[in-house]
Amino acid sequence: MPDRSEIAPELVARARAGELGAQNQLLTRLEPVLRAFFLKRLGPIPEIDDLVQNTLLRVHTGLADLKDNGRLKAFAMKAALFELQDWYRGRYHSRERLFDPDQPPPAWVHDGTAEQRLDIEQALATLTPHARRIVELRAYGYRYQEIARLLQTTEAAVKMQVKRAFEKMRQLLLLHHGR
Repeated sequence: MPDRSEIAPELVARARAGELGAQNQLLTRLEPVLRAFFLKRLGPIPEIDDLVQNTLLRVHTGLADLKDNGRLKAFAMKAALFELQDWYRGRYHSRERLFDPDQPPPAWVHDGTAEQRLDIEQALATLTPHARRIVELRAYGYRYQEIARLLQTTEAAVKMQVKRAFEKMRQLLLLHHGR
């Protein structure tokens, strides 16, 4: 009896060539294998679906890098391992939850005075719209890599924008408070 988790190299070749039906079939066959991988290592945690979906995304976007069509399963397991490492590093913990960038998270609490909030808002207003967007995305919990992907730039450029924005805001706030 053939192993259902095995994927024919011909299917992989068709998926790599851009055939949507083959891509869907390939990812559908990988999904239970990846789910089992994460369940075995982490148990039935709420993030399992996210881990599986992100791994499938890694596989899909990395198909062009696959050297041997017969090694797709090993390629997918390596992607799953990277996703598992991200989970252990805290990517899936509450600090990294993603929010709608146009709406603050519902639990956003600020214990400062109205004057402090006004100062911060004025400092943010001095930033370029691009820099302000980056700072807001960071405040919402987005990682540098995710911001770079959203804004179609590099991670290094995002880090530099954050550094410059915070330095500019710090200087303005220090001047305003006479420190």
